[in-house]
Amino acid sequence: MWFGILGPVQARDDQGQAVELGGPKVRALLALLLTEPGRVVPTERLIDGLYGEQPPDGAANALQSQVSRLRRALGGDRVELHPGGYRLAVDPSDVDAVRFGALVAEAHDAAPDQAERILGDALALWRGPAPDELGPYKHKLDEARLAAVEDHVDAQLALDRQDLVPRLRELVAEHPLRERLRAQLMRALAVAGRNAEALTAYEDARRTLADELGTDPSAELAATHLEILNAGQPETRRAPAQVSTFLGRADELARLGDLLDTKRLVTLTGPGGTGKTRLAIEAVRTRGDVCFVELAEVVDDLPQVVLAALGMRANRPPATPEHRLLAALRTRQVLLVFDNCEHVIEAAATLATRLLTALPQLKILATSREPLGITGETILAVPTLDMSTAVRLFVDRAADSTAEADEVTRICQALDGLPLAIELAAARARSLPISQLAARLDDRFTLLSKGSRTADARHRTLRAVVGWSWDLLDEQERALAAKLTVFSGGATLSDAEAVCEQPDTMNLLTGLVDKSLVELSADRYRMLETIRAFCAEQLGDAAEPAKRRHAEHFLEFAKRANSHLLTATQLDWLARLDAEHDNLHAALRWAVRSDPVLALKLVGELSTYWWMRGRRFDAAKLCQELITRVGSVTPAEMTEEFLLCVVNTFTDGGTRQVHMDALQQWSSQRDRPPKHPFTTVLLAPVVGPPSEAVAVKLIGDDPWSHALEPLGRGYQDSFAGDVDNAEQNWRQALARFRAIGERWGIMQALSELGTVTSWRGKHAEAVGMLDEAIDLVGALGATEDLVDMLTRRGDCHFAAGDHTRASQDYDRVVTLAQRLAAPSLVAGARIGQAAIARLSGATAEARRLADLALDEVDGGWFGPDWIRSQILVEAGRVACAEGNAAEARALLSEAIGDAVRWNHLPLAGATAEALADVAQSTGDSHRAARLLGAGAALRGVAIASAVDVERVRAAAVAAIGRHAFGAEYDAGLAMPPAQAMEFIQLRN
Repeated sequence: MWFGILGPVQARDDQGQAVELGGPKVRALLALLLTEPGRVVPTERLIDGLYGEQPPDGAANALQSQVSRLRRALGGDRVELHPGGYRLAVDPSDVDAVRFGALVAEAHDAAPDQAERILGDALALWRGPAPDELGPYKHKLDEARLAAVEDHVDAQLALDRQDLVPRLRELVAEHPLRERLRAQLMRALAVAGRNAEALTAYEDARRTLADELGTDPSAELAATHLEILNAGQPETRRAPAQVSTFLGRADELARLGDLLDTKRLVTLTGPGGTGKTRLAIEAVRTRGDVCFVELAEVVDDLPQVVLAALGMRANRPPATPEHRLLAALRTRQVLLVFDNCEHVIEAAATLATRLLTALPQLKILATSREPLGITGETILAVPTLDMSTAVRLFVDRAADSTAEADEVTRICQALDGLPLAIELAAARARSLPISQLAARLDDRFTLLSKGSRTADARHRTLRAVVGWSWDLLDEQERALAAKLTVFSGGATLSDAEAVCEQPDTMNLLTGLVDKSLVELSADRYRMLETIRAFCAEQLGDAAEPAKRRHAEHFLEFAKRANSHLLTATQLDWLARLDAEHDNLHAALRWAVRSDPVLALKLVGELSTYWWMRGRRFDAAKLCQELITRVGSVTPAEMTEEFLLCVVNTFTDGGTRQVHMDALQQWSSQRDRPPKHPFTTVLLAPVVGPPSEAVAVKLIGDDPWSHALEPLGRGYQDSFAGDVDNAEQNWRQALARFRAIGERWGIMQALSELGTVTSWRGKHAEAVGMLDEAIDLVGALGATEDLVDMLTRRGDCHFAAGDHTRASQDYDRVVTLAQRLAAPSLVAGARIGQAAIARLSGATAEARRLADLALDEVDGGWFGPDWIRSQILVEAGRVACAEGNAAEARALLSEAIGDAVRWNHLPLAGATAEALADVAQSTGDSHRAARLLGAGAALRGVAIASAVDVERVRAAAVAAIGRHAFGAEYDAGLAMPPAQAMEFIQLRN
């Protein structure tokens, strides 16, 4: 028979037919017996379960009566009488609750995909809530079910399921104090790319736990919160995963581990093929903050390459990549791995010296065929393999355990124990008998053994074995192997077919993989650097034509991708561009030196990607070189691309300054839209937005440009203090960007609307807008924009009086912006932190934070800009709070000068409100009231519920009365912008 208590109590016979059990007491008795299937259940427990705290007289007889009824239903031999109680004679596996428990236990040790299936089967056994007849056992079963649901969700999250949020919201609503469900909801939201909602879910959990239980979140919930907070951190390149086993090297691995614990610069040296890179990867695999920097193909700006490995994707740098790199590493205890330094030995040594000198917490592990040769370097020579390990490696890679040990040893000796040479030979052993392989290698290397075996011998051995592998290829395989070397970062099959122009490329690639000359990782074919270098030498006169085909092919790819970047399909194309980043960079590098016109075309097609993804500075040095090469002979039809080169360089003077006049002239004279719509966005910060009359001619008729036009008008309106028109234009832009599904534009419009909506006092609506913008930024992978959105959201929370949430956003901004090495973004968050400290009465802390913010923007990497003026406004408020009106006026006077110089009305409005604070603190309530009105006039909106404005307003009304305050405020509000500007400069 089968019995069920995972839902209404049931029994089924051997044919699967339901058994009629009778009344509720009989069903309750069966349920109680099924809690201990096959075991004796004490009489007292049965009586308690059936009759509770008030059993009838003769309860034992009453129990016997129910037992008799159950026997009639199930069969007389099913319910046995035993001393002290009754036993249901049943195989425990025939009870659904037992089967459920067994499946849950099985799932605990299973892989996520298996666990998901097993737990699904377990939960399918439930037909409803556990029956009330179970008494206290009901809670135990319900708890087990809920725990299984949570385990099931964990398995689905591990499989990156995207559809879990609705169900988890229901579960959290049913069990609001269940912290594991809360954590799972947060993780599900994060998996779906909704990090802002995940963080909001944490705040809801924290408040609920505090209100209901008076407790803080558990360690698990807090850890999940921290994990999501850190999800926006720039993604550091870790050591690459290895597809084969690591054999031997135990002594070297232990020695290297000890050195990394105690030394700051360790260099692994040895000839090519000894396994330096593999040893380095194995040594750092389990270490904490590690960044792996591959230098094998680096020929450009080394600091920029390291920045890219650190995940530094931003469009607002310090003066040089090296300064930016120093700033990015200032607060990190990171281990940098510089792999294959011999290609850039002098640059690597120079950079390592600068970094180690400036950053005492930094460590570097380098691999090189020669030492870096700098002070403090510890050298660990990587020897060839001992023969026993070499033999193990050969057998492992050849997948042949039957080979004669003597022959394998002879092969390994001939190859000098070089791991790469052994692996190449082992690949041949899959298709060639070991005896023949050994004989051929004997013949090949006999010549090498004659004469002097100098220190260069191992390198000659490696080249010889690569050359031997090359000789065994047929002509078509050789041609393909040579042409593949023009790819940087590997090639897909379709790209290899297009660029290499070899018949039957797919089968040829398969053969090269089988021979270990090419590796297949995911869908990309790659070569080890040593093999690639050898094969590249074989290209000869075919090198330039192959590189041209490569550059032209990736120009066409860039054109195709660029046409999708301003559409709803942009995420897919951004990912494809990311995957081909190294090839695109290699194509541009070749074109800059060999075909500048082609290079200009590449810059034109790639600029949108660089800026949208925050990778502008990856090509800054190449753009500078291209500017120098083309100079004044730029073809007229390439002027736009040339100016994009200027915009893409990282210096504020020099090359850009030389060509500023040309840029201004082109912008003022053009009478048609740019070839690349995003050019309008890139040039606006340099030449300013076009006037409304000119914009009509310069905005393209494509949907994206049609959406951009009101976005630009909104910025102009806001700058002029016309917030109503700005908001109207931004809403129009938002609708148009939504219609085409373009996320960058949606994000820009939402961020501006969020700020204005908060000014109007609708803080919850504003936060919702910024939450959506933050989600979009996450999808685009633009960390700098994320920092900007978080700062804006913090400002909304601050304006709403929620200093806790504001602090959380500002703190996260500081962490992210420091990792980005973006001082002005750090400074923006410090302004908010200083304001919170000031309003809490901690004026000393507020002054410290304001000073820190000024230090960030005055540190030599950024010139004074609008962020600095904002800091001056907050610093003025801090001085006012300290009772130092003179200092406050001096600071605010400098901010006013900036606002007047730039005709920046919102900045002037904020300064007027700060001056109102100063006036009120000195007893001039009439001027304070008029300044508040002038501030609203300049901003274009009277900020609703702003803490400082309301505080000054209340103090002024209390001092001079509501009528007098209103008259002064209205007088300020009625001032035209020019008059208001003049007013705030008088007696400031």
